[in-house]
Amino acid sequence: MKTLYAPGRIGALEIKNRMVMAPMVDGFGIGGVPSERSLEYFRVRAAGGIGLIVVGNVHVDPEHRHLKPEFHLYEDSFTEKLKPLTEVIHKEGARVFAQLIHQGRYARSSEYEGRVQAVAPSAVFTGMTRETPRELTREEILKLEDNFAQAAGRALKAGFDGVELCANSGYLFGQFLSPLTNKREDSYGGDLESRTLFLTETIRKVKKAVGDKMPVTVRMGGNDFVSGSNTNADACQIACLLEKAGADAISVTGGWHESRVPQVTMDLPHGVFGYLGKNIKQQVKIPVMMGNRMDIFAAERLIEQGDADFAVFGRPILADPEFPRKAAQGRYDAIRPCIGCNQGCLDHSMSGKAIACLGNAECGREYELKDREGLLPTQVRTENPKKLLVIGAGAAGMEFARVAAMQGHKVTIWEKEETYGGQLRLACAPPAREDFKYLADYLYKACVRLGVKFCFNRQASAGELLRQLGEGEADKLVIATGACPAAPPIPSEAGMVTVQAWDVLAGRAETGKEIVVVGGGAVGIETAILMGEEGTLTPKALRFLMLYRAEDPDTLYSLLNRGSKKVTVVEMQDKAGRDIGKTTRWIMLDRLKKLGIPVHTGFIVTEIKKDRVIIQRGKERLELPADTVVLAAGSKPDDSLYEPLREKSSQVFIVGDAKTPGKVMDAIRSAYDLAASIGR
Repeated sequence: MKTLYAPGRIGALEIKNRMVMAPMVDGFGIGGVPSERSLEYFRVRAAGGIGLIVVGNVHVDPEHRHLKPEFHLYEDSFTEKLKPLTEVIHKEGARVFAQLIHQGRYARSSEYEGRVQAVAPSAVFTGMTRETPRELTREEILKLEDNFAQAAGRALKAGFDGVELCANSGYLFGQFLSPLTNKREDSYGGDLESRTLFLTETIRKVKKAVGDKMPVTVRMGGNDFVSGSNTNADACQIACLLEKAGADAISVTGGWHESRVPQVTMDLPHGVFGYLGKNIKQQVKIPVMMGNRMDIFAAERLIEQGDADFAVFGRPILADPEFPRKAAQGRYDAIRPCIGCNQGCLDHSMSGKAIACLGNAECGREYELKDREGLLPTQVRTENPKKLLVIGAGAAGMEFARVAAMQGHKVTIWEKEETYGGQLRLACAPPAREDFKYLADYLYKACVRLGVKFCFNRQASAGELLRQLGEGEADKLVIATGACPAAPPIPSEAGMVTVQAWDVLAGRAETGKEIVVVGGGAVGIETAILMGEEGTLTPKALRFLMLYRAEDPDTLYSLLNRGSKKVTVVEMQDKAGRDIGKTTRWIMLDRLKKLGIPVHTGFIVTEIKKDRVIIQRGKERLELPADTVVLAAGSKPDDSLYEPLREKSSQVFIVGDAKTPGKVMDAIRSAYDLAASIGR
C-alpha cells in the first residue's frame, strides 16, 4: 500500500489515511451554523474516503461579528448548533477539525455587523478591501488570544477532533508575522520571534483549553510571495517556533491573496509548491501537511519521497468527493479532475456567492438534488430505459450521456469530428490551459465505461434524425452541437488574411508576423497569448541554460517573454477579459503585458485594409500594421439541426451552447439537469 493511503497520526489522533480536505469558504451556512445544504455537502465528502476534513472559516471574535454565511464559535450558543456537522462527518468515517480564523485587515467593514472597522497589527492600507484597519491594542491582542482559546474549547465540546489556526493567505496571524503589515514597536513587533509572539501565545492558550488529546495545528504560507514579506527561509524559522510552542502539525500552503505570483490557477504545475513543505519538514519533527494545486499523482510522490506527512486537497474534493476512495483503489481514470479554473469555487466565494464546480454539477446542490431516499439522480436506475441519441461529443453532450447512462439508458453519441471534446479542445490549446483536456478525457472515459456508443465522423441531418425517431432507433434526441464563432460585419479589403480565433486554437489556421486580434474577451486573450508565446524559450531549453549557467537570469527572463510574432488586441469594451473570472483575469492580462502585447480598449474596428487595421475610439483614430487579422468576436448557438426538428417532435431537446452560449460550467450543469429530468 502506498503511504498516502496508510493511517497517520497528528498528536494523539489517528487518521485512517494521509488525505486531508482543505478548509474552504462554501457559503452554505446560515447565521453562523450549518444548514441542511452544509450537512449534505460535508457528508458526501466524508463518505468519499477522505481521512480528515478541515472545516474552514470558523470565526472567533464576538466584537467583529461576520454577516457572511460561514460558521461561528465566538459564543457558547454555537456549540450545540455545530454538533450535527461533526456527527454527520464522523458517521461517514472521517475526522474533522475546525479552522479558527480572524481576517484582520482582509475584512471589509461592510462584512461586519454594525460596519465595525477591521483590525490588524498596524494601520496599513490594503488594496484587497481599499480600507485601512485600526491598530490593535495590547489588551485587545490578549483578548483575541482568549477568544481563540475559548472557541477551541467550544470546538471540543461540539465534537471536533482538532483545531487549526489560520495563519495563511495574509489573514490576521499572517499579518502579525509579516514585516510589511506589522509595524509595531512593542513586544508583538520587530524581529521574527516577536512578530510570531501573538501566534505562539495563542497556541499555548489553545493547548491549555483543549488538553493533550485534541491536536492543535497551524496552517501557514510556505512563502508569502510578496516582496519584502516572509520567504520560505523565514517560514522554516516560524515553523520551529510554532513547534516549540506546542503545535502538533504544520499545514503548508502558498502565499498571500495579494501575491502577484499565481497561487491557485491552472497556470501552476501540479504540486509546484511542494518544496515549501519539504524545506519546513526538514526543520521540524511534527507532521507536515502540504497542499496547494495538489493532484493525486503529486500527492503520492510527495508522501512517498518523505517530503510531507499528509497531502491537503481543496478543489479536487469539490470536483470529485469520491476521489480518495477511487485513488486508493487505483481507479485514477475514474476521478473527475479539478482543472484549476476557479469559475465555480474561488470566483464565486470572492464574489459572495455559494460555491459550485465547473466539472461537478452536483457540488453544493447535493441536498436539493437528492430524492426521498437520499439518492442523487446519478444513483437512481430508471425502470423505463430509453434509447437516447445525442448529437455532439463536447462537454454538454458527454455530460448528458454520462448521467443518462448511469441511470440505465442506452446512449449513442454522433460526433461530426474525428474525436471528442468540442470546445474543450480549443480551451486547452493556449499555454498553461491544458487541464481542460483532462476534463474532456474524463467525460469520454466515463461514457465508455458506462457503455455509451461513440460514432465519430458522423454528420447528422434533420431528415435522418427524424427517421431515427420514426423508426424507433431512438426514443429521444438531444442536440448538443455547441456554438460557432461570430463574424462581425467589418468592411474589408482584399489581400488581408482573416481567420477565426477558433481555427487558430485548433491548429487549422496559420498566422503571419504582425497580427491584430479583434476581440479582447477570454478567447481573444487566450489566442493572443498562444501566438505571442511562439518563439519563446522552451522549458527544456530553459532547464539546460540554467543548469549550465549559460546566460544570466535577466537574459533568460527576457527570452521567456520574447516571441517571434507581433500581436495586438483590440477590444470595444472599456476593459479586456470581462468574461474571465477575477482570480484568473489578472494573470492573463499580466501575461499579455509580459509578452509585450498591447491591448487597445474602447476601440471599434472600422475597416480592415490589405496591410493594416483601422480602429477608432471617439475622435481618436489608429492604424495598426498587420498581415493577419484574427477574429474573436464572440459566438452564436449552432442550432441549425434543432430548429427544423423542434416543431416536428416533442422528443427533441437542446442543451449547452447550442441553446445559449456560455461557460463550460453552464454547459455541464444544463446537461446534467436535462439528463436528470428526461432520463427518469
